[in-house]
Amino acid sequence: MSGADFGGYNGQAYSPVGDKDRFVLPPQFRNAVKESSNGRMLCLVKHQKLKCLVGFGQSRHAELEAQLDREEEVAIRVGRDFDRDTRASQLFGYVTIPFDDSGRFVMPDHIRTLANIEDGLFFNGAGRFFTIWNPAELARMDDEWIGAKAACDSLIAEAQTKGRGK
Repeated sequence: MSGADFGGYNGQAYSPVGDKDRFVLPPQFRNAVKESSNGRMLCLVKHQKLKCLVGFGQSRHAELEAQLDREEEVAIRVGRDFDRDTRASQLFGYVTIPFDDSGRFVMPDHIRTLANIEDGLFFNGAGRFFTIWNPAELARMDDEWIGAKAACDSLIAEAQTKGRGK
């Protein structure tokens, strides 16, 4: 599938850490990643500026290559230094993690550390990718994130209620 055919990621979801230290990729994100990856492969990388992760499917690889070319072209046009190797390492430094039919996956410790991931993940759709947050890190964000913070709080409360059997 080409990246141009991909419909994107939207919505929010919460996933508490489960048994064997696994997380679950929520259905709306799982289905979109499968569509974008021709299989069950989740790509994760640290967000360039925020204390969260960025998730996407494998079809984004070609889009990242085009982004690298555009950034280099702009840098040349405006006379700014551009280190293609460093920028390529930033864009393509993502890890690819398999997940099962239920969406369960194990996040490598070094990736968890980059976003301070502990006992739960908040997923927030962002079109071509989605962000994955430690809820405590999201709570520290300013009011530009008020909608995501409200959704996160609500989804955590819902998960806690379900966990108590109510």
